[in-house]
Amino acid sequence: MKQQLLEVLQKAVSDLGIEASTVTLDFPENPEHGDFTSNVAMVNAKKLALSPRVLAEKIVAEFGKAKSLSPIDADIKSVSIAGPGFINFTLSAAAITQNTQEILMAKPISNIGQGRKVLVEYSSPNIAKPFAVGHLRSTVIGDSIARTLSVLGYAVIRDNHLGDWGTQFGKLLVAIDKWGNWDDIKKSTRPIKDLVDLYVKFHDEVERLENSEDETLKLAAIELIESARGRFQVLESGKDQKTIDAWKICIELSNKEFAAIYDRLGVSFDPNRGDTQIGESFFVAPDKIAPVMEALNGKKLLKKSEGAEVVFFGSEDPKEWTYPPLIIEKSDGTSIYATRDLAADLYRLKMYGTADRNDGGGASRKHLTIINEVGAEQTLYFRQLIETEKMLGWFADGERIHIAHGLYRFKDGKMSTRKGNVIWLEDILDEAVARASKINTESANDVAVAAIKFNDLKRDSIQDIVFDWDEMMNMTGDSGPYLQYSCVRAKSVIEKAKGLGVVANLNAVRPEILQLDLLEKYLLRFPHIVEFAGASYKPSIIANYLINLASHFNSFYSQVTIITMPGENSSVVSEADRAADAYKVAVTQAFSMVMESGLDLLGIKVPKKM
Repeated sequence: MKQQLLEVLQKAVSDLGIEASTVTLDFPENPEHGDFTSNVAMVNAKKLALSPRVLAEKIVAEFGKAKSLSPIDADIKSVSIAGPGFINFTLSAAAITQNTQEILMAKPISNIGQGRKVLVEYSSPNIAKPFAVGHLRSTVIGDSIARTLSVLGYAVIRDNHLGDWGTQFGKLLVAIDKWGNWDDIKKSTRPIKDLVDLYVKFHDEVERLENSEDETLKLAAIELIESARGRFQVLESGKDQKTIDAWKICIELSNKEFAAIYDRLGVSFDPNRGDTQIGESFFVAPDKIAPVMEALNGKKLLKKSEGAEVVFFGSEDPKEWTYPPLIIEKSDGTSIYATRDLAADLYRLKMYGTADRNDGGGASRKHLTIINEVGAEQTLYFRQLIETEKMLGWFADGERIHIAHGLYRFKDGKMSTRKGNVIWLEDILDEAVARASKINTESANDVAVAAIKFNDLKRDSIQDIVFDWDEMMNMTGDSGPYLQYSCVRAKSVIEKAKGLGVVANLNAVRPEILQLDLLEKYLLRFPHIVEFAGASYKPSIIANYLINLASHFNSFYSQVTIITMPGENSSVVSEADRAADAYKVAVTQAFSMVMESGLDLLGIKVPKKM
């Protein structure tokens, strides 16, 4: 319907010499002002030397002519001009009812992504570190983006790129040798917490020694750091089985804890669905690194700088850099995370890219969109990485995307695992469940997760969040539990209607009730909201739509009698009232379906009772 309206409006403005590309349709902030609105008159008035309102009047006149020749004619109730020149379109009651009917038929939201493949990398925790609250953001934002793209018809591969490689393992293994005990760690109820305590102890000890005035102790700090580097080099060599076994135990214990957290959050990486969980260590192998180096050399992108192999962006003159150079190979010949990320993307292209297509220059390449949902502090690095991959010809514009999120932080500064000042996600979940249990023990986990997720997803993801226990677990107001409750309330109305023999029916007479009209009009927006959220990778768009939708429903619920009950002087409800009830129940059912679908896109379940 929106597309048909847009096409008719484009035809109308083209007859006035206006470019069709300048025509947009949006939703009025207040649905009482109409169902769609366009600012095309204000955008083009200056070019045509007309006032916006005069141009709007001309457009409306031309629109009327074009509409009369279009199937959309019967769907438009009225067209009006508002403010400085907005053109508002109001749909007919029949068109609104038809939209509600399509909701009840559970038609697909959209197929805009059909035939397109997307890999979404998110969560990506580090091995041997428990899930802290900071890991929550990438996990829930990435999961929601993947869910939204899936419902829009994209073939989505969810990828959990585990951080299981790097010098931090040398530090950890040294700490275990000096202060830990493997038997105690394996028997522990929270083994990963024990491992991170040892990691923190390593850094505390280095800091203590470095700050000493005793030169011997300062030397000991250097030796401790060097021993960690040496231990990681032993791991890299793959020649010491004891070191490899210790590393594998860390991975095994970590994956077990990660799986438990994902299960509580309702997040999954299912191999049966085609999802992947591959550690960074997989891409260290020579057969993964060598093709990257060959590709970089083939494009003559590698330059020597202080013994290292780097990629320059622009000339080698720092004054002309677009970005600082990206190190690909250290002076000792070893790879770094950038090399491994390039290897990962090349592997993904080979594994998941669609059939070769021509890039316009005679060459062929594989087509795949890759999205990384990673913190904003890595923005510069991802710009370097993406630019390198574009220079290699691996991706076109829009096929390699970094979605940045802000940090959870304390009022007085950043959180840091290294310093030991973090809040563990398991503790947050336990506390939220305890609070939700006071409402209903049966639905406690679903309600707790809803509170935690929605507190994050209702915000623009780029914003930092100051950690606050009460706000994190908010179960009232504009919260996940409030939306769950609204959906449960609607379902209870439907169940009550069934008990009274009232069947949802949109073929009945549509009651003239303002709250009903506004609710139906707001339901109309859902597919467009999902498309917009998918295109902009912003779950907050869906979250805030659901808040407003719940408000419309609760206004309808509180001010309108949805199911007529017999009066004091009669045990019978009139046929007219029952017909109206059938329509109101149908809209209530449509609301519950949209709310449940919207919450599912945010990874939030609707419990049976609250």
